[in-house]
Amino acid sequence: MRNILIIGAGRSACYLIKYLLDKSESENLFITIGDLSLDSAQKFIEGHPNARGILLDVFEAPQRKAAIKEADLVISMLPARFHIEVARDCILYKKHMVTASYVSDEMQALDADAKAHGLVFMNEIGVDPGIDHMSAMQVIDRIKDAGGKMLMFESFTGGLVAPESDDNLWNYKFTWNPRNVVLAGQGGAAEFIQEGTKKYIPYHRLFRRTEFLDIEGYGRFEALANRNSLKYMSIYGLEDILTLYRGTMRRVGFSKAWNMFVQLGMTDDSYTIDNSEDMSYIEFVNLFLPFSPTDSVELKVRYALKIDQDDIMWDKLIELDIFNRKKKIGIKNATPAQALQKILMDKWTLKPEDKDMIVMYHKFGYELDGEKHQIDSKMVMIGEDQTFTAMAATVGLPVAMAALKILNGDITTPGVQRPISKEVYDPILKELEDYGIHFKEKEVEYFGYNTVGGVSA
Repeated sequence: MRNILIIGAGRSACYLIKYLLDKSESENLFITIGDLSLDSAQKFIEGHPNARGILLDVFEAPQRKAAIKEADLVISMLPARFHIEVARDCILYKKHMVTASYVSDEMQALDADAKAHGLVFMNEIGVDPGIDHMSAMQVIDRIKDAGGKMLMFESFTGGLVAPESDDNLWNYKFTWNPRNVVLAGQGGAAEFIQEGTKKYIPYHRLFRRTEFLDIEGYGRFEALANRNSLKYMSIYGLEDILTLYRGTMRRVGFSKAWNMFVQLGMTDDSYTIDNSEDMSYIEFVNLFLPFSPTDSVELKVRYALKIDQDDIMWDKLIELDIFNRKKKIGIKNATPAQALQKILMDKWTLKPEDKDMIVMYHKFGYELDGEKHQIDSKMVMIGEDQTFTAMAATVGLPVAMAALKILNGDITTPGVQRPISKEVYDPILKELEDYGIHFKEKEVEYFGYNTVGGVSA
């Protein structure tokens, strides 16, 4: 039998494991799932004869090497920073490798070795990155093959709560890593190109520079810029494009409300707070406000953020119970961002009956035969439950499909790569349609520019 090793059995692994188990008989597969928790490693196997769960600590070199040596292909579902040890062993033992994470500098440095051994190291094959790459390149290549010239490409993705589970004023719940949400946009200005001019949005302005997007049947969303869109000019072969912008989708009003935390300094992750473990929520809020012998913390917040008592922004803060005098942060030496995350998790954790939603929206502007055109392409997926989520499906299924196609020799191009070639995206996008992940395209009028943040280029 052909052996696939999956390292990491977290929240995104359920669809990945189920897909491979469902194919194990017809494709002659044996699946080994390694995790720090044996219970997690065995959770989705349910006695299947073609699978086993093992205890695997990726930092225990002999254990890791032994597991990789036995495999024909390795799937790493670990946090991105842990992939490199697995990747080096895959080079050593000449094993193909698949991850859903961004290509790191350390991973890219293995490209020559992977090519020398004829190994496929497929990265960025989840949802974003992943499905966004594949769905974008399929249309871009189609336009170019027809003789068209790309003028504009915009791409937006959001991990959100499904409409039927959207029951708070923020229209948001954590559907993935809460820490990534709290720290979003930090570490440098957002960079993009608009009508031939490079643009920058610094962090302190990021959440006030949004644009609106409408998806039929699901209403209106807002989008804010991702940190660096410019690198996709070379990745997508769009070096001469006039407008290229990638962003994150939220429901309208989220960014303006989130900006309150940014302005107060609560999203900072660069220092720790003394006595944070025993600090109440309201004491945490008060850290960021001036001293007053008479004014309450609530009043000082309204003054600092210029919030009227009847403003929806105030209602959103009250809903989070952020002024609670009894609840404790409960984290020793917490950064402001960690303390804020703790408060938000009280209110934004999905309930057992809640469902999540993935939304994706691409805009392609191009010139063909002297005329300008635009294609809008949209995808929405609703999760089944708290195990088989839309996030788990859109991350795990492309990973599983790529792994099987590499084993079967359908994907053969060696080296460290992303899923941006027809060899990869055509068959995987076609198969994803069988699981309800499909894009609807529509021709719309081409305007030649967008209005990111309400201002033209």
